[in-house]
Amino acid sequence: VQLQASGGGLVQTGDSLRLSCTASRFTGHFAGLGWFRQIPGKDRTFVAAISWSGSSKYYEDSVKSRFTISKDIGKNMIYLQMDNLKPEDTAVYYCAANFGAGADWYRSGFDYWGQGTLVTVSS
Repeated sequence: VQLQASGGGLVQTGDSLRLSCTASRFTGHFAGLGWFRQIPGKDRTFVAAISWSGSSKYYEDSVKSRFTISKDIGKNMIYLQMDNLKPEDTAVYYCAANFGAGADWYRSGFDYWGQGTLVTVSS
């Protein structure tokens, strides 16, 4: 499984940015795909996840009103639309794939990870 993330960059507080992640080299389908972020020196944390069908979406509380995860099934891509960005959103963002099962699949460990894309929000 290969996951390729892109779309990071340097923006100002209040700006928007859209991250993309393309999944390839896999058979079947995932339970879902997700976005995580990591600030240097800190653990990687969950941001958002979307089921394979795109019908279920999950968010970390601090981004729920500002970020939107979506999926383009035909292209095996997911997106993270980030609006009203804040300096505390500055991090390396990673996309990941989960082959788990059950309603709480997004709470379990993700199986494959892409390389990160850096988002920097200046104040």
